[in-house]
Formats: sequence, C-alpha cells, structure tokens
Amino acid sequence: MVGQSIIVLFGSFFVLLLAGVPISAGIGIASVLTALSAGMPADVFSLTAAQRCFSGLDSFSLLALPFFSLGGNIMNKGGIAKRLVRLARLLVGRIPGYLAATNVLANMFFGAVSGSSVAATSAMGSILSPLEKDEGYDPNYSAAVNICSAPTGILIPPSGPLILFSITAGGVSVAALFMGGYLTGLVLGICVAVMAVILARRLGYSRSEVKEEMPAWKIWVEALPSLFAVILVMGGILVGWFNATEAGIVMCLYCGVLGFVYKELNIKDLYQLLADTMKSSATILFLIAASSIMSYVMSFTGIPAAISAALMSISTNRYVILLIMNVFLLVMGMFLDLTPAVLIFVPIFLPIARSIGMSDVHFGLMMIMNLGIGSVTPPVGSCLFVGCGVAKVKIEGVTKYIVPIFATMVIALFLVTFIPAISLIVPYLFKMVPTFWWG
Repeated sequence: MVGQSIIVLFGSFFVLLLAGVPISAGIGIASVLTALSAGMPADVFSLTAAQRCFSGLDSFSLLALPFFSLGGNIMNKGGIAKRLVRLARLLVGRIPGYLAATNVLANMFFGAVSGSSVAATSAMGSILSPLEKDEGYDPNYSAAVNICSAPTGILIPPSGPLILFSITAGGVSVAALFMGGYLTGLVLGICVAVMAVILARRLGYSRSEVKEEMPAWKIWVEALPSLFAVILVMGGILVGWFNATEAGIVMCLYCGVLGFVYKELNIKDLYQLLADTMKSSATILFLIAASSIMSYVMSFTGIPAAISAALMSISTNRYVILLIMNVFLLVMGMFLDLTPAVLIFVPIFLPIARSIGMSDVHFGLMMIMNLGIGSVTPPVGSCLFVGCGVAKVKIEGVTKYIVPIFATMVIALFLVTFIPAISLIVPYLFKMVPTFWWG
C-alpha cells in the first residue's frame, strides 16, 4: 500500500515535471492521484484539500516572505548593491583575481542585506561583469564565480528560505536559524573564494590593480547605511523589538528611504518593484498551498514513516544516514527549485534527522545550503540561468569553471553537515539552542 503510494506520488509528479507542467500544479495533481489510489473518497478528499490549502496559507509568519523579497528588489534597484560592491573592492585589495574575490564578498554583503541568491546573482553580475571584461577576465569564469557565490545570500540572514523552512518544520526558531546562518554562509563563501583565487592564478589574473577613484572614507560612508540594515533587522529580532515578519517590513521601509536618499528610486520604480514582488510571492504561496495537500496525503498514506524506516534499515550510523540524505538532496536540487524541494522533503527528512540526534536548526541550515548549491546546477538551477543571462554567456562555457567551484561547495556542505558547531555555536552563545553538538 505504502509502496504503491510512493510510486504514484513521486512517479506522477516527475512525469508531470518532465512534461512541462508547472511545479505547483504537478504537486497538486500528484497528490490527488495518490489520495484516490489509496482509497480516499473523492468528496472527503476535496473538502480536506480545500481546508489544507487555507490552513497552509493562514500564517502570519508567511508575510515575511513577500516583504523580504520586496526588500531585496528595492536594494537591487535603489543603488545599495553598487555601494556594497565598492566596499568589497576596497576590502579585497590586490589579490589574484581580485574582481572575482570582490564578487564573492559582494554577494555575501548583498545576501546579508537582501537574503536572495537570485537577486544577488542579477545585481552583482550586472555590476561586475563589465568591469571584469575590461580587465581581460574570461566572461565564463566571471559568470561561474558570480553564480556559485550567490547561494551565500540564502544562508546569511535575513533569509526567505530559512523562514520558509521554519514554517514548514512547524515553527523552528527563525532567530536561531538566522544566527546559525552567519558562520554557515561564511564557510561557503570562503570555500568559493579560495577556489576562485586558485583558478584566477591559473588563468593569469595575478597583476590586477584596484582602480577606484572614490576615496576610501567616502566608500565607507556610503556603504555603512546599507550595512546598517543588517544590524537593524537582526538587532531588532534579538532584542525583541519585532518578529521576523515585522523585521521584513522594517527592512523594506528602511531600504526604500535609503533608495530615495541615494536618488536611485522614484515612485514609478516603486510601483514596478511592488508588481514584481506580487508576482513572485503569488507563485510561492501557490506552491505552499499545493504542498499542504501533498503533506496531508503523505501523512495519510504513511510515506514519511516508510521512507524513514527504509533509510534506517540501511544503517543506524548518523554519518551514513546524513551522507545518503545529502546525496539525495543534491540530486533533487538539480531538478527542483529550492521552494518546492523544502516543502516536499522537510516533512520526510526532519523526523529522521531528529531520530539521530540532529538539531532542527542544524538540519535546516544543512538542507537550505544543500538546495542552494542545487541552484547553480542544470537543468533547473535558477542562479545558473540568471547568471548566464546577465553575463551573456552559454551554460556550456560556464560549466568547466563551475565544476571545480561546485566541488569546494560540496566540501563546505560536508563540513557544515558533520561538524554541528559550525551552524550551532552562534545560536548557542545567544542561548537559543541547548547545545552546539549532537543532541
């Protein structure tokens, strides 16, 4: 019975995916087919599905997602990205491939303010690609570094995907996830930067000179208000002034004012930013509604328990189980975007993680990092396509540079997976989790 349900659910879903059906519709259709094949009466299921859709969206915490998305769009259009790039160039200095290293650091800065890897890919690529081209960088190399460093934006808070994980996992502390994301994102950024510099040396980008007409003090003065957004958001959450949803509103207001002060925003731009945010938010909310039906169907048919039992039958060693989990998620990340992957696999793998003594915060950061890495790989990688589009290069040319950087990203993933302290030490110091090791 359970085996049949697994085959129907995931088989029909991937068939629909390959047929080009939108992911949200594919999730809903696959759920309907599975429920009917499991013997659930159609009238009962239709009523339950409607209730699940409503209850899945009836969450105040979900409002944080559109607000953080809008904040990222405002930063991209409001001149904040350009000022962060100048600061990153100043800090990196004269190292081999300094513009590539600047790209990594700028993506980390932008991620720390916007929390969007796709927005970071677009913003940093459009700003740095012309500069790197002028200095003789291979456009494929430049695009690869930009694409692979963008996922730091979903780890370094504030982060929409971490909020989504918190909601899907049943209310894991957003503040703890945010605090754990700092060191986790830093580890990923350092690994990408190291490989980017190694590749730069091999390509002969070792004599670049920083060409910045603006004095250092002015660069700092212009960039500090942008960086203050991080202090405002995280400080407010930690002190208790506001929750994650209210923090998103504060960030939008602050960055909107900053954009007008910088004279990079106007009322017409704001209207377009709101329209773009509404479109992207509607897509995410539709996915959440559809995944609420799938979660119910999986629970009804006993799929999570069956998968957990099958995985535990292979080995009871936590390291082997985590290795299998990571390999599975890396493969799934190549075919699924981050949002549907979180909604589908958190209910399946979170109970397994808890059974082997893994903290919810540790698991959440590992999973988001894993699926973020999937955003740089074909055939569905959102960062890959955006990065190639901005740099005007083909995927075939970028791949040869992405492969070695991807390898270092996987190393970073395994470090975070098997050394819990990387993701837990900061929230532990703030007394948000009981331990920084295995439970």
